[in-house]
Amino acid sequence: MSEVSRRATRLSPETPETPGASAGHREWLALAVLMLPVLLVSVDNTVLSFALPEISRHFATSGTMLLWIVDSYPLVLAGLLVAMGSFGDRFGRRRLLMVGAAGFAVFSVAAAFAPTAGFLLASRVGLGVFGAMLMPSTLSLIRNIFTDRNQRRIAIAVWAAGFSAGAAMGPLLGGLLLEHFWWGSVFLLAVPVLVLMLALTPIVVPESRDPHPGRVDYLGIVLSIGTMLPVVYAIKNLAKGGPLLVSATALLIGLAAGAAFVLRQLRRPDPMLDVRLFTIRPFTGAVLVNLLAIFSLVGFLFFVSQHLQLVLGYSPLDAGLVLLPGLAVTIAAGLGVVPLARRLPAHAVVSVSLLFSAAAYVMIALLGEGGSADFLMIAFVVLGIGVGASETVSNDLILSTVPAAKAGAASAVSETAYEVGSVLGTAVLGSILLASYQRNLVLPGGLTGAQVGASTETLGGAVEVATGLAPESAALLRDSAFHAFDSGVTVTSGIAALLMIGASVLAAWSLRGKVTTTARASTHD
Repeated sequence: MSEVSRRATRLSPETPETPGASAGHREWLALAVLMLPVLLVSVDNTVLSFALPEISRHFATSGTMLLWIVDSYPLVLAGLLVAMGSFGDRFGRRRLLMVGAAGFAVFSVAAAFAPTAGFLLASRVGLGVFGAMLMPSTLSLIRNIFTDRNQRRIAIAVWAAGFSAGAAMGPLLGGLLLEHFWWGSVFLLAVPVLVLMLALTPIVVPESRDPHPGRVDYLGIVLSIGTMLPVVYAIKNLAKGGPLLVSATALLIGLAAGAAFVLRQLRRPDPMLDVRLFTIRPFTGAVLVNLLAIFSLVGFLFFVSQHLQLVLGYSPLDAGLVLLPGLAVTIAAGLGVVPLARRLPAHAVVSVSLLFSAAAYVMIALLGEGGSADFLMIAFVVLGIGVGASETVSNDLILSTVPAAKAGAASAVSETAYEVGSVLGTAVLGSILLASYQRNLVLPGGLTGAQVGASTETLGGAVEVATGLAPESAALLRDSAFHAFDSGVTVTSGIAALLMIGASVLAAWSLRGKVTTTARASTHD
C-alpha cells in the first residue's frame, strides 16, 4: 500500500499538517540560491518578447518561424519536465540542477550568437532540454528543505513570485539590453548568474532524492513529448487557417500519445508520473489554475510588447519600463496573499484572483483598437494581482497533497502546467492574433511579391517594408498594419477574458471543500 493510500483521508487545503522542523539561516540561503534558476528559466520564457521585432528584421523570418522560435523553448521544456522530475527523484535533485545549469549556460551562448533563424530555433530547443532539468529540482528541493507548513508556504510564495516576476521581468531586461546591445545579448544575461549558482549550490543546497525510485521509463518520455508537440502544432495550424485535415490529424496523434502515456503509467508498478494524483480534486484544480494563469500572462506580454514598440513607437527599454509597475505588483501579490491564504478558503482566494486577470483583458477588449501606454500599464497591474496571488496558493496546494518523497513528480506536474500555459498563451492567442492581422490587413498597390510576403507575415515585417516605400504608400501600409494588429488584439483579449472567467469558476468548484485522496504515491513502501 502506498503512503497516500494509507493516508487516504478527507484532505482539504485548510487541513492542518503536523508541524515540521523550523528552517534556519542555511535553509533560507538555499532558497535564495534556488531562486536564481527560477528567475532565469521564467525570464527566458518572455525575454524574446521585446526582441521579436529586431529578430524578425534581422533574419527576415516568417511569422510562423517567429512563433516557433518563441514556442520551441517552453514546448520542449513542458515535454520533458515530467521525465526530468522523475530523474531528479531517482538520481538526485541537486545533481540534476547543476547539470541543467551547465547545459543552460552553453546553449545560452549558442543562442546569443546564432547565425541563422534555424540555429536560433535549435538553440532554444537545447535551452528547453536543460531548462527542464532546472525547474522540477527547485520546487521539489523547496518541498524537502522546508518541512514546516507555514514556512513552506512562504517559500513557495517566494518561488511563485519569482517565476511570475521573471516572466514579467523578461521584457524589461530585454528592453534594457536591446537599448545598448544586439538582440543576442538577451541570452547572455543567464551566464554569470548560472556560474554563481554552480559555485553556491554545493555549499548551501542539500541533496535529496526519492528513497524508493522507479525505473527510468524511456517510452514514457517519448510518449509525453509525442503528446505535447502534435497538439500545439494542431492549434497553431488551425489558428493560422491551415488545412483542417492537418490539424485534426496532428490533434489525434497527440491525443493518442497522451492516452497511451496515461495507460502505461497506470499499468506500471513504478510509474514515471502517478496519474492517480489527478483524482485529488484540489491537485487537478491547482494544476489547471497554474496553466491558465500563465496563459494569461504570456499571452498579454506577446501582444503588448509589439504594440508598445511597433504601434506606439517606444524604444525597447521604454516599453519595458511601462510594464515595471505590473512586475512589482505581481511580486507583491504573490507574497501578500500568504496571510490571506491562512485565514480564507483557497477556492475563494484563487477564484477572486483570477477575476483580476479577467478584468485586465476586459479592459483591453472594451477599449477597442489602440491603447495608450498608461492604459496598458494599468491593465498589466490588474493582471499582475491575479497571476501573483493565484500562483502562490495553487502551488502550495499541489505540493501539500503529495508526500515529500514524490515532490519531484508533483513539482514537474506543476511546472508542466506553467510551460503548457506559456506555450498555449503564445500559440493560441498569438496565432489568433496573426490570423486576424492577416485577414484585416489592406496593402497599398505597387508592392513586390517579397514586400507583400513580409508585410503579411508580421507587424514588424510591415513596419520594415514601410521604411523603404514612398511617404504616401508607407503611411497607408503602417496605418493599415496598425489597424489590423489592434483589431486582432481586441479579439484575442475577449477570448482571454472568457478563459479567465472560466478558470475562476473552475477554481471555485475544484478547490472547494474536502475530497478523498486515493492516489498512489509509491508502490515501494
